[in-house]
Amino acid sequence: MTDTVERLVAELKSREMTVATCESLTAGLVAARIADVPGSSAVLRGGLITYATDLKASLAGVDEHWLEEHGVVDETTAVAMASGARHRCGASIGLSCTGVAGPDPQDGVEPGTVWVAMVMPRQGLDDAVYTRRLRLGGDRAQVRRQTVDALLTWLLDTLAPVGDD
Repeated sequence: MTDTVERLVAELKSREMTVATCESLTAGLVAARIADVPGSSAVLRGGLITYATDLKASLAGVDEHWLEEHGVVDETTAVAMASGARHRCGASIGLSCTGVAGPDPQDGVEPGTVWVAMVMPRQGLDDAVYTRRLRLGGDRAQVRRQTVDALLTWLLDTLAPVGDD
């Protein structure tokens, strides 16, 4: 995974893009993984740790009524979190993850259920918004680690599709 994150940082640098995170279940692990790479300060703007539901509203700007009605483990919530991180941190790309690490369900959502989102600019068009629902197995630590790995690999794949050399 270290190689993937190093390639991601290099890709972001080559595109002169920056990234910000809004993390719930990973509690800062996504940003920390990026920061492990020497030179990452050129691309990592910062992050919001919104482990508590109310912080998703107050820090990331997720609509409180939406959260009350739909909960935190939701596609739209993940998009709002990514948009909020991007806006609040002044980054090119916003990343988010929200889900249930376990061991118990949360609001009727099973452990290992995670929504991830990315919001980034598209030349001449509205922002590109990408979402994925992950179904992960393992214990709490494994779900958190798999979330980080999946999100960073997905961002690299989105920025540098296979065959884009």
